[in-house]
Amino acid sequence: MKKFNFRKVLDGLTASSPGGSSGGGSGGGSGAGGGSVHPGGTAGAAGTPRDEIQETLTSDYFQICKTVRHGFPYLPTALAFDPVQKILAIGTRTGAIRILGRPGVDCYCQHESGAAVLQLQFLINEGALVSACADDALHLWNLRQKRPAILHSLKFNRERITYCHLPFQSKWLYVGTERGNTHIVNIESFILSGYVIMWNKAIELSTKTHPGPVVHLSDSPRDEGKLLIGYENGTVVLWDLRSKRADLRAYYDEAIHSVAWHHEGKQFMCSHSDGSLTLWNLKSPNRPFQTTIPHGKVQRDGKKPESCKPILKVEYKTCKNSEPFVIFSGGLSYDKACRRPSLTIMHGKAITVLEMDHPIVDFLTLCETPYPNEFQEPYAVVVLLEKDLIVVDLTQSNFPIFENPYPIDIHESPVTCTEYFADCPPDLIPVLYSVGAKHKKQGYSNKEWPISGGAWNLGAQTYPEIIITGHADGSVKFWDASAITLQMLYKLKTSKVFEKQKVGEGKATAEIVEEDPFAVQMMYWCPESRIFCVAGVSAYVVVYRFSKHEVNTEIASLEVRLQYEVEDIITPEPEIIPPFPDASSQLPSLKSLSGSTNTVACEGTMKDSIPCLSVKTRPVRMPPGYQADLVIQLVWVDGEPPQQITSLAVNSAYGLVAFGNCNGLAVVDFMQKTVLLSMGTLDLYGSSDPYQRQPRSPRKSKQFAADNFCMRGLSNFYPDLTKRIRTSYQSLTELSDSPVSLELERCKSPTSDHVNGHCTSPTSQSCSSGKRLSSADVSKANRRGPGRPPFRKAQSAACMEISLPVTTEENRENSFSRSRSSSVSSIDRDSKEAITALYFMESFARKNDSAVSPCLWVGTGLGMVLILSLNLPASDDLRQSEPVMVSPSGTVLTLKGAVLTFACLDCMGTLTHPPYEVWRDPHSADDGEKTRKRKLVMHSPSSSQDMGDHQFAVICSEKQAKVFSLPSQTCLYVHNITETSFLLRADVVTLCNSVCLACFCANGHIMTLSLPSLRPLLDINYLPVTDMRIARTFCFTNEGQALYLSSPTEIQRLTYSQEMCDNLQDMLGDLFTPVETPEAQNRGFLKGLFGGSGQAFDREELFGEATAGKASRSLAQHIPGSGGIEGVRGAAGGVIGDLTRARIALDERGQKLGELDERTASMMASAEAFSKHAHEVMLKYKDKKWYQF
Repeated sequence: MKKFNFRKVLDGLTASSPGGSSGGGSGGGSGAGGGSVHPGGTAGAAGTPRDEIQETLTSDYFQICKTVRHGFPYLPTALAFDPVQKILAIGTRTGAIRILGRPGVDCYCQHESGAAVLQLQFLINEGALVSACADDALHLWNLRQKRPAILHSLKFNRERITYCHLPFQSKWLYVGTERGNTHIVNIESFILSGYVIMWNKAIELSTKTHPGPVVHLSDSPRDEGKLLIGYENGTVVLWDLRSKRADLRAYYDEAIHSVAWHHEGKQFMCSHSDGSLTLWNLKSPNRPFQTTIPHGKVQRDGKKPESCKPILKVEYKTCKNSEPFVIFSGGLSYDKACRRPSLTIMHGKAITVLEMDHPIVDFLTLCETPYPNEFQEPYAVVVLLEKDLIVVDLTQSNFPIFENPYPIDIHESPVTCTEYFADCPPDLIPVLYSVGAKHKKQGYSNKEWPISGGAWNLGAQTYPEIIITGHADGSVKFWDASAITLQMLYKLKTSKVFEKQKVGEGKATAEIVEEDPFAVQMMYWCPESRIFCVAGVSAYVVVYRFSKHEVNTEIASLEVRLQYEVEDIITPEPEIIPPFPDASSQLPSLKSLSGSTNTVACEGTMKDSIPCLSVKTRPVRMPPGYQADLVIQLVWVDGEPPQQITSLAVNSAYGLVAFGNCNGLAVVDFMQKTVLLSMGTLDLYGSSDPYQRQPRSPRKSKQFAADNFCMRGLSNFYPDLTKRIRTSYQSLTELSDSPVSLELERCKSPTSDHVNGHCTSPTSQSCSSGKRLSSADVSKANRRGPGRPPFRKAQSAACMEISLPVTTEENRENSFSRSRSSSVSSIDRDSKEAITALYFMESFARKNDSAVSPCLWVGTGLGMVLILSLNLPASDDLRQSEPVMVSPSGTVLTLKGAVLTFACLDCMGTLTHPPYEVWRDPHSADDGEKTRKRKLVMHSPSSSQDMGDHQFAVICSEKQAKVFSLPSQTCLYVHNITETSFLLRADVVTLCNSVCLACFCANGHIMTLSLPSLRPLLDINYLPVTDMRIARTFCFTNEGQALYLSSPTEIQRLTYSQEMCDNLQDMLGDLFTPVETPEAQNRGFLKGLFGGSGQAFDREELFGEATAGKASRSLAQHIPGSGGIEGVRGAAGGVIGDLTRARIALDERGQKLGELDERTASMMASAEAFSKHAHEVMLKYKDKKWYQF
């Protein structure tokens, strides 16, 4: 009798016991029930691997931490720039701060409160940043560590912060409030000074109205002892900080938005709500000496120009050798309603208006000097838009923009799906870059990118990584993601294979009119063979081959009918019926779900065998890169639109592509351009169908067809995912006590959310089987309930599947069938069984097979696994001519929940990769390359004698994972991953030369399981799935990495590897680098005479506790932060972090020792000089008597 591990058997028995889980025995006819082991006998060789395979991974190898965030900061609100360090900070509405420097230096930090960032201020060249947030808290961030941390916080209790100003090289921060008061904060201690400028002291006593909130604070460039305060109602006060009184007051009858000084400190400019700019002279503050409305029309009768939109911000920058620059945002005339947001640059008499694609949030002018009292010499303007960041070059007269090196255009079109490949072939990145570089835009500034601060090195991790993003407009972007950076390599537009849809054409051809007909739904990429495959939202698949040569050719296309013939009810095994708690309380909240924009045109004839889009028939020029090899489209069947594709797999060695939807499965030979299989899911079982399906009256099933059809759109986008989500609750097929509660319970899923006004509830099932009826289809029309319109605008399925009470008398007789359609029938018709997972593999198709053969593994939404045998021609010569045979093997395995992923291990527990064809250029100029034989890599098992032995099949569903031994089909291990939730993503990945199963659950947990024994190694509650975006973009890859879209514009990368967490500190960029502060220009003798002296002003004496006293304790509360060395320790962790800290400490110690040496040397020199001088004096007076002195 074979040995076996007794402890593991106990584990397996507990996992499969009826008390522990209802799914232990759901293996059906899969050999060993649950997790128990067959010790010898029937299991044969399958029993032994439990002891033979030494699993090297333990829980010590795993740790979750975020690594880096790429993309444009979502919902930006604030902008700041350090002109010496040359780094940029952007604050957002969600309380995040992104700090950007040279490419590779990109840091993300988050306020714990999540309050919006109102304003950011750098402590210039100090390695620190002050943030003011909407919860009236100020925070001081330490940027001298790779992961910034908060050193101090100050929470205002009685007043709301509206504006902050920190003078250059000052440690006192001025804070203006909504009440019009100005407080002063010591940056070092983060304690409020007792010095306060009250609004009623600043304005004239005779003024009867409140001046409004403080909208501007700045000190005079010529005298730091004078503070300029701008109030919203149009009042400006120049406050003398020493004498504590107003030096000057200026009034204007339009609200002020911003104020800017001339560098000499004699003039300042204000921007107003009527689109005007006023220029004021300190000598005559009674009225502005210049008022202009730059975009206002001049009236003929000499009246004041008409008012315009508010100028939200103005900057006034001087140049030594030319006219000053006046740059402002807003201020356009009201009559140009269609004008886009713009930035206006006034330079002398020239006025340039730069139109932007998105609203302007803020802008900053970058100048050569940090000193406000010198000629500013502006050289660039950074413009922060709602969805973009651009930098304008001011040194050239046509104001070109700089080419942006950051990956901030991820969201150029909304991301609909992602794939992540770590440790891919090293030649791919340069090859993709070379074909992508040819499409670069021209016309950028030839200057260096001005935001060039920080330092970044490659770090120890050097394996190539590629991220692929699919987008709503049909584009696909390939990104180089190596060493935690992101750079775009290549962009592919998949919509180019189709004819453009003209406006109005939809009705004529009865096509589907929708918002994003080319949206990318699924992608499959084989990096070794460079075959790329895309499934689009309009039910099509495009197969791409990679070529370095341009080609002009016709696009081959195929049409496939996938129809579900039998209407049936499924009687599942009773043990997999989950409970459905009542959810009627959620009903009101779901009434507001919005519909998508799809419509169907009424035609005189029923649509049949027509695809949704038309492929270009003329020869198409295809540039180097990915070139369409074959387009496969699903067609309308008997007036029903094709259903979305839910699974996709390609194999270059076999030359096959397989895809499935809720109707069935199609297998296409893309070498011979033929359809090999197009079959309903039910027909795939043959006689092996484990369910007892009873035919149902067709009349009833057709009756609600028009009521329940659901078309595509981004709102109900991911059918494969929503299918998985729905099948968690799939098993209730008879009408429940509360049909509404069933659908609502499904809507309760943690991934329900509304994104951009669309319903993205997981129940937005685009594969709902309701049918579209043609108005001429009388035979079907008469089956509709009375008063039902033949068409209605398609809504998201979540809305459609909620059954609302039927009130009209004539509809009451149909209430049962319609409520059935709304609540349950969508399930039992979805139990048409969507194909949810596909996998090509060399495997054992049947129990008695002695050798592996090409197979296609098929997983369904009901947890069924079918194996199809692929009979390929024996030799490569016959591959182009002889047909490939696809036949069901009769093998059926079962799991609980929809199948998500497959993998195969050899008998030693090593991951076996599917076979592939080595890439060759299909359009090479070299004839020898065209004619040479295909080179296939078959990934044979470890050694030749094991060929006929056995392998492990790893199958994971949304509820459980199972490992089967093949060919015996014995279930060796089972692990019930979740009872109350369901998996959204599962991937078999390699880590530290071993293999594991990584899972992401809808309840936010990230889990890893060992293979083949399915021991839990990691289970961390990482983040709740707050919306479908996270659910549909989360993916794992090798080497312990993963990513998801954390916002519509940002990719968040994370690691689940302890080793990478330890090394992360070395990989991140430095935000602060030691830079000498430029010296102030010597202004000479006249400076003291005319310019006032900034040096004479001692803020410490004025604002310190000794003079100003303490501020009221109730006004603001000081909160110590976690920054400094503690912050580093928390952020870094591990030995590498300790070493880094030790190195920093040594550097600082060395620096201090160096300074000490210098001081000692100078003291010794001065002592020596003193000694010499004393000796000379002594010699001079040595022989003199006292009376001779």
